[in-house]
Parts: sequence; C-alpha cells; structure tokens
Amino acid sequence: MAKTQRWRRKRSAGEDTAPQGAVPAGSTLEAERDAAPEAEVDDVATPEPEVVDDAAPERPAEATPDTEPEASTGVDDEVVDTEVDVDDDTEVEVETAVEVETAAEVESAGEVESAGEVETADAEERADEDAAQPPPPSASRSGLGGWLLGGRPASELVPLQLLQAAHAKQALTTALAMGLIAAAAGRPAREAGVVLLTVLVGQSILGWHNDIVDRQRDAAHSASGKPIAAGRLHPDTVWYSIVVATLLLVPLAITTGIRAGCLYLAAVAIGMLGNVVGRTGFFSWWSWAASYALLPAYLSYGGWGGQAVGSAPETPIVVLAALLGVGVHFMRSVWGLVADHEDGWTYLPLKLGLKLGATRLLALSTLFTTVVAVALVVVGAQVGLSR
Repeated sequence: MAKTQRWRRKRSAGEDTAPQGAVPAGSTLEAERDAAPEAEVDDVATPEPEVVDDAAPERPAEATPDTEPEASTGVDDEVVDTEVDVDDDTEVEVETAVEVETAAEVESAGEVESAGEVETADAEERADEDAAQPPPPSASRSGLGGWLLGGRPASELVPLQLLQAAHAKQALTTALAMGLIAAAAGRPAREAGVVLLTVLVGQSILGWHNDIVDRQRDAAHSASGKPIAAGRLHPDTVWYSIVVATLLLVPLAITTGIRAGCLYLAAVAIGMLGNVVGRTGFFSWWSWAASYALLPAYLSYGGWGGQAVGSAPETPIVVLAALLGVGVHFMRSVWGLVADHEDGWTYLPLKLGLKLGATRLLALSTLFTTVVAVALVVVGAQVGLSR
C-alpha cells in the first residue's frame, strides 16, 4: 500500500511538471507519441521496478515501527521486571522499617504505660502513707494560748524540748523523794522546798549533759524522746541552759549551808563525770553509787542560812543510798541494752541481761530497788538520818 501511494505521488508529479526537453503540444513528435501509446506505457511502466527498488530499502524504515516496539518491549520488560524487583525490595524494606517502627512504638508505649503504672502505684502508696500518718499538730493563734505559742505546735517550743531532754520524769521523781525525806527528817517546809528545787535543777543538768554526750548514739539508733539527737534542739542551746542552770544551782545549794551545798554540787559533778568516764565497762555503776551516797550528807549537814551546820549522816543510811543508786542504774540500763550491745559495751547490767534476759533483769532490778528503798525508810526511822 505504501509503495502504491509513493508511486502515485511520483506519477502525479510527472504529470504536473513537464520534464526538460518535453515536446510542446502540436509538434510533430506529439503525433509520434500518440501513434505509439503502448511503447510509452511500457516506457512509463519500466520505472516500476525502480520505484520498487527505490522503495525497497525503505521497507525496513516502515517495518521498523513494527519491529522496534517488539525489541523495545523486551527491554522495557526487563526494566519493568527490574523495577518490579526494586519495588519489591523497597516494599520489603519499607515494610520492615514500618514493622520496626511499629515495634519500637509499641515498646515505647509499653514502657510509658509501665512507667505510668509505677508512678501511679507510687502515688497511691504515698497517698496511703499520708493517710495512715496522723496530721501534724497545729496551733491556732486564737485565744491566749495561740498568742503565747505564736501559732506553732506546742511540741516545737524550746522550753518543752528542754524539758524532754532533761529526763524530766527521773528529775522530778528524785526531787520529790528528797523533799519528802527532808520533811520527814523534821526540816521546816521552806527548807524542804529549797531541797526539792535544788535537786530538780541538779538532775536537769545531769539529763541535759547525758543527752549531749549520747546524741550521736541516739541518732544512730533512732532513739525516741531525744530532741537533741532528732535535730529539734541544738546542742548549743542545751549548753547555754546548763550554764544558766549551774548559776542558779550554786546559790540554791548553799542556801541550806555551805558544806551541804558543796556536797550536793560534788554529787552533780560526779554524775556528769559518770556520763563520760567508765560508763561502758564493768564498773559503770560507780558514779551512781558515789553520787547517791552524797545525798544523805547533803540533807544531814543542811539547815537554813549559809552558816547552818549539821552533823554527819548515819553509815547505814549512806550505804543504803549507794545501793539505791546502783539499783536505779540497773533499772535505767535495761531500756538501752540492745543499743549498748550493738555498740560493744561490756558494763555489768548488759552482762547480766545477756544471761538472765531483759525482762527478768528488769524485774530483779525493780525488786532490788524497792527493797533498798524500804530499808532506807526502816533504818531512817530507827536510827535517824544523822548522828
């Protein structure tokens, strides 16, 4: 079909344009051409093979579009296959990356949830602890009490902290006992009152000094009722209180006589020395025995006024007073046996406590102290306090 079209175009071109040397119409040659039409047809037809030959080389050009797509199709198929393979690998990598990211997100979400659960559990536990603890004491400024306390809890006041650090129970018990003994010995009420106040101040000094010396041990063992060890009361404040109390103690002591006053001041000094020296060994009781033995002499030599002079106490009274001090030492030591044993102490109450047990030791110490106190009353009634 293509050949025919090309041939027709050539023919049309030949008809429209006359070739060089063409014979014009009306010439003699025209008659000759008309006379031999078959020859011209042959002449004109002869170029057919040439047209075919000329067009033959063009077949591949025409066939190229038909054949080239096939070749290109093969290449494209390879490229497509390669692209498909690449796309498959990419998709696999993308899917792997997505899975890894998903796993990481899930793991992160799990960790966040776990952390949230832990925080929630901690918050609930703290809330339970806060709910279990009693609310802190609070003081109101309303009224005279609130104005005096300054809106602070009563337990935070320095005077109350000092009272707790002074071993108030022991100090008050000892002072009351000494005041009653002075009254029983026939001393006037004013003298018995001075004795009571003097002993109360002296025992407070001993309690403060003991808590200062033991503040590190008390803090290490979390001892209760120790404001200095707990940090609620500064040691400097306690030392200042000791100095002030000593300045008060000296005139109080000599009010009932210089000799009597000096004996009681010596008893307090021995007690303070016993807080530092020899309290961890076998003879830890020495300071208690010596200081208590001086108490009958303080009463027997006492009177009213600085120049009052009495007489020496009875020997049985002095011995029984020393034994009473030993009994009190044993009774007080029972409550600290565990801490003292952990610190490596080897004093006598601890040795007996390890053999007998704390409960039995407390019972025996209480019985011993009670018997000695009764003996003091009996002997004092028979022979009197002084000679």
